[in-house]
Amino acid sequence: MPEEKVRFQARISPDTDRKIKELMPKANCQSQNEFIEHALKFYCSYLTTQDTTEFLPPIFVHAMQGTLQCSEDRIARLLFKQTVELSMMMNVLAAGLEIDESQLDDLRWRCVQKIKKTNGSISFKDTLREHSNGEFE
Repeated sequence: MPEEKVRFQARISPDTDRKIKELMPKANCQSQNEFIEHALKFYCSYLTTQDTTEFLPPIFVHAMQGTLQCSEDRIARLLFKQTVELSMMMNVLAAGLEIDESQLDDLRWRCVQKIKKTNGSISFKDTLREHSNGEFE
């Protein structure tokens, strides 16, 4: 037995009516009523869902995921290379300097404060200038 329908009246602009009639075959709908019911169900689902990927074309979602994965892989490779270089530099410095643990802790605290203050924007040139001016001793 078919589902009982509720009568629903709506007024739409002539332009919207024309668009519905044009798109009915594309939506595989036999009537304007069927088209509007599909459209309303879609829009209600769209408004209530947290995962909007259901409403995006699958090829678009796939392309975006691929782009994000490539970016993620590239950043991971760059971070690995940077970490290797940093480790090499720390080993060279540790071999050539005599610094005790309390001095190292103090230096770490000052560096963290400077990075927070500059929002991570530091340069070797600025650091060298601070050391030559005695600001960082």
